[in-house]
Amino acid sequence: MPYTLCVYYSRTGHTEKLMKEIAQELKCEIARLDDGVDRSGLKGWLRSGMQAMSRKLTPVKLPKTTLPLGMYDLVIIGTPVWAGRCSAPVRSFLIEYGEELRRTAYVITRSGEVRYEEVFDQMDLYVRTPRISAVTIQPGSVGSAFWRDEFLTSVKGGGKERTDHAE
Repeated sequence: MPYTLCVYYSRTGHTEKLMKEIAQELKCEIARLDDGVDRSGLKGWLRSGMQAMSRKLTPVKLPKTTLPLGMYDLVIIGTPVWAGRCSAPVRSFLIEYGEELRRTAYVITRSGEVRYEEVFDQMDLYVRTPRISAVTIQPGSVGSAFWRDEFLTSVKGGGKERTDHAE
């Protein structure tokens, strides 16, 4: 896809792995968000959950990209679910830069069976136009590759129809 960017935050590596697969398939640029906060181990997990529940923002560094954010035709945003919300670094990114994004699609990773589809609507609050596609995936589960591929098919189709997928 011309001028597509995958941008993501990953605490454990699950979102990162999935976003790298998507970027490779789409042959597009990828950038990791960094907020400089140590989120490793149990303390990091608790800190992350508390920030999500309190909706606390964390300063996030603008990732280095080839083009300014507003020049991309599509920005695919990847985030883990923290306490039923998108991660604090992704929320901060969307609040700071969401209005610059022309079109978006979302990839949400989760650890359990709950799909958290309401997170898509939470993320839409901060962008110029509603998402063109979205998927919620439990990495490593039966069906995760299927839903990733369905998402890719939707995005490659140009998002003519908004399709939300969940396994």
